[in-house]
Amino acid sequence: MSRIDNAELRGKVMSAEEAAQFVNHGDRVGLSGFTGAAYPKALPTAIANRAKAEHEAGRPFQIDVFTGASTAPDCDGVLAEADAVRFRSPYQSDPVMRKAINDGKILYSDVHLSHSGWQVRRGYFGKLDVAIVEATRIDADGNLIPSSGVGNNVEYLDTAERIIVEVNSWQSADLEGMADIYRIGPTPGRKPIPITAAGDRIGNPYIDIDLSKVVAVVETDAPDRNAPFKPLDDISKQIAGHFLDFLEGEVAAGRLAYDQYVMQSGVGNVPNAVMAGLLDSKFENIQAYTEVIQDGMIDLIDAGKMTVASATSFSLSPEYAHKMNDNAAFYRKHIVMRPQQVSNHPEVIRRLALIATNGLIEADIYGNVNSTNVSGTRMMNGIGGSGDFTRNGAISSFITPSEAKNGAISAIVPFASHIDHTEHDVMVVITEYGYADLRGLAPKQRVEKMIGIAHPDYRPLLQEYVDQAAAKCGTHQTPHDLAHAFDFHTRLTETGTMKKA
Repeated sequence: MSRIDNAELRGKVMSAEEAAQFVNHGDRVGLSGFTGAAYPKALPTAIANRAKAEHEAGRPFQIDVFTGASTAPDCDGVLAEADAVRFRSPYQSDPVMRKAINDGKILYSDVHLSHSGWQVRRGYFGKLDVAIVEATRIDADGNLIPSSGVGNNVEYLDTAERIIVEVNSWQSADLEGMADIYRIGPTPGRKPIPITAAGDRIGNPYIDIDLSKVVAVVETDAPDRNAPFKPLDDISKQIAGHFLDFLEGEVAAGRLAYDQYVMQSGVGNVPNAVMAGLLDSKFENIQAYTEVIQDGMIDLIDAGKMTVASATSFSLSPEYAHKMNDNAAFYRKHIVMRPQQVSNHPEVIRRLALIATNGLIEADIYGNVNSTNVSGTRMMNGIGGSGDFTRNGAISSFITPSEAKNGAISAIVPFASHIDHTEHDVMVVITEYGYADLRGLAPKQRVEKMIGIAHPDYRPLLQEYVDQAAAKCGTHQTPHDLAHAFDFHTRLTETGTMKKA
């Protein structure tokens, strides 16, 4: 049965190949999608095939692509493989696209997720030509019922000159009612966002659009392609244990109560290990004001430990995505899906006094964090929303294994090769060896704590650097020996390991 209840838009149903003709070389295209959920399933392949045909005919065909965040191989991946993308923003994680970015074939602008939709709306990247957005249904009035995520859909639909809607019947019809669509007003004079608790609903369960801009509607029936999470390993469990120890310390200090924990969590195995640990903890009435709903949050909701989770999208394993589809009517009582301008908004994050937890590539001995660029030059994924929550959370924490690549890389280095989160914003760093609480400390005081959570193999090398820096400029506020500050990275490039021979 069709999920297109508006007669006008039913008249615009066509194939993805036909709809792709509305996307032209040089267009700026806003796609739905955030962490492998709610991205268009048919149009990216159709656009990629059109690009290949144009290239074979000797004609140029490339577009600029904007999303909510990462998508999936059948979106970012197929477009990158077809050399169909000139420019990409604000966040990606596809290996084919990442390689094209690092090979200089795709221009990439790394933007805070809370800023990205607003910047597109303001025309910082030029006019937006096309919005391609997935929905689970179109109602009789032509409103779009979001599928498994919202992301930047509102900004793209409002701003684009042309709209293409994919209506995906794989997405549960019971998702209707989960979304809370609120448009942030213009500046200056913008009114405060009226959210004072994570579960507050302040908008509509649909996105209203200008029907005159819709040029095509495509019907699909394809799943989100989220990768399964790896089984929890010992290191992930150890990191989770130290994080829970930190939370217990906050309770003991009177800064947190067992029924007051409001969390934000980045995506991945370690965050899910943290949530698994929370199942057996003393914490109750847990709330989340975050970007994505992960498997661990579903488990917490099922156990009655988490009462509400506010996000902009799902990031579920295939198993849990099916579980969501089967039980969306239940989960929508506990989950609120917002535009990412709201889910990541500094004003709300600061008001809710949440505890932010994100991953990193490396941190240095003074607490500066690199979350985007490997050895300072090769883009991994992008900053995502980590900056939104790190700068504005009541507590900002970062979790990471102490080493990578079988010990060839240390997560703690003398000087971060790229800095996304400065020492002013980073409060706690956690590895399998404990946590470094950097709050209230001067730079020199942080060093011992950061070395203490490094892998034991790297602690002598870090201390050696500290001694060198102290001998050179030990009276300075932040001692560094700039001639040797990047020796770890230089050795990695030259020998394949940060360790000394």
